[in-house]
Amino acid sequence: MRLFSLHTNRSIAFYKQQHLRGGSGNMLETSVNFLNGLLWGKLLVYGLVGAGLFFTVRLGFIQITHFVHGLKVLAISRRPGKHGLSSFQVFCTSMAARVGAGNMAGVAVAIGAAGPGAVFWMWAIAVLGMATAMIESTLAQIYKVKDEDGQYRGGPSYYMEKGLGQRWMGVLFSVFLIIAFGLVFNAVQANTITGAMTQVFGFEPLYVGIGIVLLSGYVIMGGLKKVAKVSEFVVPVMALAYVAIAFVVVFMNIEQLPAVFSLVINSAFGWQEAAAGGVAYSVAQAMQAGIARGLFSNEAGMGSAANVAASASPNPNHPASQGFVQMMGVFFDTLVICTATAAIILLSGDVASSGDGIAKTINALSSHVGDWGGAFIAISILLFCFTSIIANYSYAETNVMFLSGNSKKALPLFRLLVLGMVMFGALAKIGLVWDLADVSMGLMAIVNIVALLLLSGLAIRVINDYREQISAGKEPIFDVKEFPELDEQLEGGIWTASKATDKR
Repeated sequence: MRLFSLHTNRSIAFYKQQHLRGGSGNMLETSVNFLNGLLWGKLLVYGLVGAGLFFTVRLGFIQITHFVHGLKVLAISRRPGKHGLSSFQVFCTSMAARVGAGNMAGVAVAIGAAGPGAVFWMWAIAVLGMATAMIESTLAQIYKVKDEDGQYRGGPSYYMEKGLGQRWMGVLFSVFLIIAFGLVFNAVQANTITGAMTQVFGFEPLYVGIGIVLLSGYVIMGGLKKVAKVSEFVVPVMALAYVAIAFVVVFMNIEQLPAVFSLVINSAFGWQEAAAGGVAYSVAQAMQAGIARGLFSNEAGMGSAANVAASASPNPNHPASQGFVQMMGVFFDTLVICTATAAIILLSGDVASSGDGIAKTINALSSHVGDWGGAFIAISILLFCFTSIIANYSYAETNVMFLSGNSKKALPLFRLLVLGMVMFGALAKIGLVWDLADVSMGLMAIVNIVALLLLSGLAIRVINDYREQISAGKEPIFDVKEFPELDEQLEGGIWTASKATDKR
């Protein structure tokens, strides 16, 4: 199926133009392609990379200096909150959305189209993205509210309305996110599952679609808490299994590892222009492919993961605490899981071939472990894409509530619409619809980047407040009295003034 190349998870727009499109086209398709090229080839790459560099410098390279602290915060993140999810549940939900078949297909196509050097630039953008994720998740926590059931809600729409006083920006963001994440991306995930089950096991698409709808419906009808509970169980299992098989492949080929690492570095900087098979790759190709793959995969700066980040009761009870958790989410998505795919492919020696990303990954794994590698990838796709469906829904749910004034009245109809799109995606060819979703996601990200830059001064002060308390040996507590400008912006009862406790 065509969707088995880059129509998986967060694909790379300029690759799709090469691999997924027929020659006829029309005015709408041409316009959509132009917008995607402008957004993802120029504006967003420069915007997200520039924002990542700015936040990294302003935060004093926090993703490096406080990396171990981030792991510690993640390790204690299971404590449930009274009005919100635990930080670990939120971490797993955001990972469910981030980690999809694109972590397999997208990496494979990037390597095939631009060489091993793309992997290095994928790593680089992930490091910068960790700082961006820190900023947007901290802001999401600061401006969170309670819905009619007492559950925390928040995200970019809320900090645009409350922090900037610009509800119109929040409305724009919500509409773009609902179109992209709530509807179209879920159709694409269902399409990818159907393709895998049909290709590997010979299942009928109709029955696969019905199965996906029933499973997805069972979860999303339970709302955000049900999504979080399922994600908390499934995500660690699927991620650990995939990384474990990559470790097995690495140990099977341990003697090749230095040469592969050298190939990645040399190719990234043009020191080795000709890779396997005599195919030449430029530094620009490697940078563009790696940066695009990293941005699509970890979503840092797009504002998506921030929607669920606001739903946590953080531990310690400080907005920056959840920022550290989401920062680690970017690390595990790109620097761990995407790297696992890269290792499987590069150690197989299949560097130069391009085209179908899933097939490339299946062939690479099968060359290491035998025919059962294809079945393993198919099951991985099932888990990765299913969890993406339910997590994407949770992002959209929060934005539907923002548009409806935090009322749940619109949710039953929206859930039925989501399930309808899942069934549609399981059976239909949805290339142009996907391209339209890319435009919607690109516009959503631009709105969020503007808001992040405008609110970055406050976010950095809040994060520095957390770090000062850590340096003083205290357990950080968010004291709103230290930030008087928030008096008129925050919902009452969310953050209360308290003194930090000395841990020494």
